Amino acid sequence: MYTLITVLIFIACVLLILIVLVQNSKGGGLASNFQSTNQIMGVRKTNDFLEKATWVLAAALLILSVAGSAFIPHGSDRVNESAIKNQVEQAVDPSAVPNFPTAVPDDAAQPADSAN
Repeated sequence: MYTLITVLIFIACVLLILIVLVQNSKGGGLASNFQSTNQIMGVRKTNDFLEKATWVLAAALLILSVAGSAFIPHGSDRVNESAIKNQVEQAVDPSAVPNFPTAVPDDAAQPADSAN
């Protein structure tokens, strides 16, 4: 479900970018290309459509983002956290000094030739 919502968010973002780029801040944009021929929609209706599409896609992006946050998979995060926690707990304490033997063992003190 998280993957589906992520794909829908991506599609909404791309469409929103395209619609905003088609618009012109000074009233031109896509509608300015059709000023001489108002056969199908007309200039005003094209501007209304682009504005409504912008608001619909912005609202869809907001809703999908909130819905996507509810479906974030948490299982993999806990596995990584526990693995890191295990490594920290199993780490050697740097203040602990290992105990090395200070005395020479009895076998090493006597040469092998004098044992006869």
